[in-house]
Amino acid sequence: MLKRLSVTVTTAIIWLACSSLVVAATKKPLKPLEEFPVNPLEIQTIDPLLPHSVKTQPLTPTERQKLETDLDDLNRKAAAKLAAGNQLDAFALWNRELRLRRVLGSLPEVQALSRVGMMAWRTNNSLEVQVITQRLQKIQQQVLLQNTTDLKLLQTLGAAYQQVRSPKEALIVYNQILTAVRSQGDATAEAETLLAMAQVHLSWFDYPQAAGSYEQLLALATAKGDRVSEVSYLQELAFIYEQAKQPEESVKVRSRLAEYYANTKNQIEIPGLKLAIASNYESLAKTDPTLVQSAFQNYQEAYQTAWGLQQYARAADALRSLISLYRQQGQRDEAINASQILIQTEVQAADTYGLMNTYDQLGQMHVEKNEYPQALEAFQRGLELAQQLNYQQSYFTEQIQKVR
Repeated sequence: MLKRLSVTVTTAIIWLACSSLVVAATKKPLKPLEEFPVNPLEIQTIDPLLPHSVKTQPLTPTERQKLETDLDDLNRKAAAKLAAGNQLDAFALWNRELRLRRVLGSLPEVQALSRVGMMAWRTNNSLEVQVITQRLQKIQQQVLLQNTTDLKLLQTLGAAYQQVRSPKEALIVYNQILTAVRSQGDATAEAETLLAMAQVHLSWFDYPQAAGSYEQLLALATAKGDRVSEVSYLQELAFIYEQAKQPEESVKVRSRLAEYYANTKNQIEIPGLKLAIASNYESLAKTDPTLVQSAFQNYQEAYQTAWGLQQYARAADALRSLISLYRQQGQRDEAINASQILIQTEVQAADTYGLMNTYDQLGQMHVEKNEYPQALEAFQRGLELAQQLNYQQSYFTEQIQKVR
């Protein structure tokens, strides 16, 4: 379930990024609305769908129900026009619907603005996006003046801003909600709001702010003893800190995850976590060499745990990283010994291509140490595998000739 959540979040991020890039590359800078003759949401003509008494008295329940039905019909007609490729008429119908939704109240109007705003963004209709955004801003100003605590309206307004890609305005609304729910002591609503804010930040790749929201969520989950949510937030933070290239923070959250899995005897996730922690330590060691040993230790633990779980491909990954680090540190003997273990691991993993490369690497290390008989043997084994794969035979033949 947690993996699905992470994938869903990651997929959502990729979709928003792609849509943003496409629009950024294709649409021209927005013109001020004053340059257009009429704002389609501010037309004052009385619509035939409205009863004549609407200016002097509120709608009766029967009139309201009829208007809602008529507006739903307008929405369906507009969607059909858009599906048929007639975007101009589609948005003309939607704008009419939006003008009329205003009569039903702020919440129905914002819900409709959100829906049509999403369609405007998807069809790259920049003028419509601008018109809807400005209408949302007017509603937001009214809400601020009224100092309302109508959370449903505020939440819908925040979601609508997300549909038209206005993160700054969305976050203003969510902060207003956050203040309200905290004053009410509503921890559930607080968590929901923080999660919405985190998603806004992630959608725009603002990793530091997203991390701040998730850290608050993590603190709430820890205080409640909600282990499922705690693990979910730690996973998200691990992803965020990795994207933000903050290895020190990444080590902290991944270490907590590894500890959790160890305590619950859920070992399956540990090799991958240990491998990532080791990589983080290796990055940190570039400025603090004392952390190299921590990288070695975590690579070894990743290999050992993966081997014990028969995750041979993951064990091989850990050994390759370990060998690379040994070579960087000039520890050739250790690298050669680890390569022998890697060969056994790749045999278990049935990784012929990886095995061929390991023999090549092993041969090169023996050459560096002037151990030519051992190098020759490694290259000959590599050649046998290359012949099986019908790949790089000439390369191994050349290496054998050089050694001889």
